Amino acid sequence: MASTSSTTSKAASVKAGGLGVDLDEHAARIGRQDRVATGILTVIVAFVLFLLAAIVAFILIQGLGKAFAPGFLTTPPTDPDNPGISSELFDSFYMLVITLLISVPISLGAAIFLVEYAPDNWVTKAASTAIETLSSLPSIVVGMFGSLFFVVTLGWGISILAGAMALTMFNIPILVRVIQQALEDVPRSQRDAGLAMGLTRWETTLHVLLPAAMPAIVTGVVISAGRVFGEAAALIFTSGSAAVNINFASVNLSSPRNPWNIFRPAETLAVHIWKLKMEPSPGNDVIVWGTAAVLLICVLLFNVLARFLGKALAKKMTSE
Repeated sequence: MASTSSTTSKAASVKAGGLGVDLDEHAARIGRQDRVATGILTVIVAFVLFLLAAIVAFILIQGLGKAFAPGFLTTPPTDPDNPGISSELFDSFYMLVITLLISVPISLGAAIFLVEYAPDNWVTKAASTAIETLSSLPSIVVGMFGSLFFVVTLGWGISILAGAMALTMFNIPILVRVIQQALEDVPRSQRDAGLAMGLTRWETTLHVLLPAAMPAIVTGVVISAGRVFGEAAALIFTSGSAAVNINFASVNLSSPRNPWNIFRPAETLAVHIWKLKMEPSPGNDVIVWGTAAVLLICVLLFNVLARFLGKALAKKMTSE
């Protein structure tokens, strides 16, 4: 009996690999370390989520009442009785559409070239480095360049087109990196299969790579749209901060009140918030918080839309 007890005791304290490590004690220590690490990471994640929730909740509590007040979304900011944000809301979406129409094709072409056609040399590496540098460039610097080049040199003046081009410069490097990563994530076997079937490199890119990468590309484009939608610094110097009372019945495309005139000044939601805070007057704070709530809701909807489209496209691609 004593021999059996001794054997059990020895088995419970087996030394690992002759290194004098008690396996039970080692397992207990690893378990404690794992619990401590898990607890720390949980606290960090909880703090981040709490911070984001607090910011969103504070803005919505302050501005949601004004955001859905009668006429706030449909009246112009120049209305003396009930100033709203109809012009700013339209200009924000209008400028976003123009920006995406310009930046998405350019970014898509640049990303395809860098991934599929560019030789592996110093020129390609320099181009990739330049794109990464531009993607981290402060937006106010982009706005200053846009003011000098588009507004002054090209003579476009403070206009929607100048603002859209500034946003395009701001958006292209981000989109190129997103699309580049999406194309690189497509398995090499799919490329080889397309080429083995007799497809040219361009046909393989068009009919194999792009469909496979489309969920990630669409998600990246929609998320970048949300970022562009909330941009302000680049637009202060290019599209301006003039509150224009848009006349949707106007048919004169050269009129500064015509909504489709790309050479008229425009004020987006983000710029409107900045201007009202720089020009304090009675009642401005209520409008600022209402505008901030509308802007936040739009950005949140962009993110929800990105996730929905990404999942829907991925499901469609896998089912096919």
